[in-house]
Amino acid sequence: MYDLDLHHIFELGLILVMIAAGITAIAKKFKQPYPIALVIVGAIIGLVNIPVLEPLKDFITEGEVFNFVIITLFLPALLGEAALKLPFSHLNENKKPILALAFGGTFLSFLIIGFSSLWLLGLSIPAAFVFAALMSATDPVSVLSLFKSVGVKKRLSTVIEGESLFNDGLAVVLFNISAFSLISYLDMGIIGAGHGVWEFIKVISLGLLIGGLLGYGFSRLTRYFDDYPLEIIFSIILFYGAFLLAESFEASGVIAVVVAALIFGNYGSKIGMSPATKLNISNFWDVVTLLANSLVFLMVGLEITRINVAEHWGLIFTAILIVLIARSFAVYGSLLFNRNIPLSWKHILNWGGLKGSLSIALVLSLPRDFEGREEILILAFSVVLYSLVVQGLSIKPLITWLGVNKKEEGYQKYEALIARAHRYETGIEEINKVKKNLFITELVSESVVDEYKKQRTKLHNDINALFHKHPELRKKQEIALLKHSLYAQHEAVGHLLKEDIISSEVAQQEQDLITNKIVELEEES
Repeated sequence: MYDLDLHHIFELGLILVMIAAGITAIAKKFKQPYPIALVIVGAIIGLVNIPVLEPLKDFITEGEVFNFVIITLFLPALLGEAALKLPFSHLNENKKPILALAFGGTFLSFLIIGFSSLWLLGLSIPAAFVFAALMSATDPVSVLSLFKSVGVKKRLSTVIEGESLFNDGLAVVLFNISAFSLISYLDMGIIGAGHGVWEFIKVISLGLLIGGLLGYGFSRLTRYFDDYPLEIIFSIILFYGAFLLAESFEASGVIAVVVAALIFGNYGSKIGMSPATKLNISNFWDVVTLLANSLVFLMVGLEITRINVAEHWGLIFTAILIVLIARSFAVYGSLLFNRNIPLSWKHILNWGGLKGSLSIALVLSLPRDFEGREEILILAFSVVLYSLVVQGLSIKPLITWLGVNKKEEGYQKYEALIARAHRYETGIEEINKVKKNLFITELVSESVVDEYKKQRTKLHNDINALFHKHPELRKKQEIALLKHSLYAQHEAVGHLLKEDIISSEVAQQEQDLITNKIVELEEES
């Protein structure tokens, strides 16, 4: 690795941000899932020799750097943001499928992959179950960002989010036990099994306790302040503090962050946050997670290209098959007696159980002398690449084919009518704009415009009839119109302040009133 000073590291980081932001912007413009685009471009950059980017690639793909950036720098923020915005009522309504998947599904997947790796892949006992722990985690970074970009029904999204948040914490605990304690527990026999169970319970319980206490404490703290920049800082301290404190006590940092953020986002927002604060905290973490996700997936693409898979195709194919089969057993098995989850949703949960940056970061954290480390690296990286590219690219067509993201009744017709009305409006504007340049007479232009206006009037009548049949569509349009109006009002107040026509105190009061109204509309929509 190059000798890098802090200034050079900052330059490399800025280059990485610029590349990630550019790819994300292009993917969003063409309405494609940006995580997959970033992984593919990252892999291409990793494979192609670009002299100016070589220092960047060497720095980012250094195991310790990648591990620190993913686990310590980005993971608390991404987990915290997801849990912060997850209403406890939604979580409570779907607790049965979430708990079944996060606990039952994770353990079932862990056991199937572990024993299959032992027998079919020829790995040692610790290596087999380390690989099983890595592949039992549905990486929240991958899952949440992808499902947000493709759009699914709210309840299914809640189940997916809930599983990925809690499943992740359990998988990390299983990884640590498998990597560092499993052999000693096996040597101790039945007593060792008891130690293993106690270790698991202790790590999870301590994580719950630390996260719960910090979440409650910071929630109470917000009651004494109505200052959203300060409360944003509180949320940063809470997420990273919960993670690092739990890790220092050898507890689950992931569980601690999730619990702390859930309490802060539900109890804290209820007792101590104004609507303006809620909106600003939400907007802040939206920016942070977009940046973090973009960097994470680009780094994953770069990291994956550092291993040589040429001589291991047979093992890789078998490993992918084992992981897919285990995921199927985990989903369909754990939800076997849950009749509230449609079969189509189970298919999405199964195929959407993506692996990602967390698996790579964990496997890179293994000691260099760990038996089977190189084999696990090759297999884990290959499964992650398959998961993100093949499953990631096919999940959106699968969702559409199964009708899981189907919009409410009448919405497709509404969109078609709006599109046609917009066509006619644009046509009228264009005729009025170019008729002088083209020397078109009023008689000709008016006849065409009149025809367009007749069509437009008919469309407006059709839309009004559709609104009468489906009032919820009209309500959505009213909310959209009001939000645009409120944003303009917010900007107008800012202009008055800039021109020194009103004081900052009055501007703040008025903007808070507007923000509160926007939050109310967000909750209605």
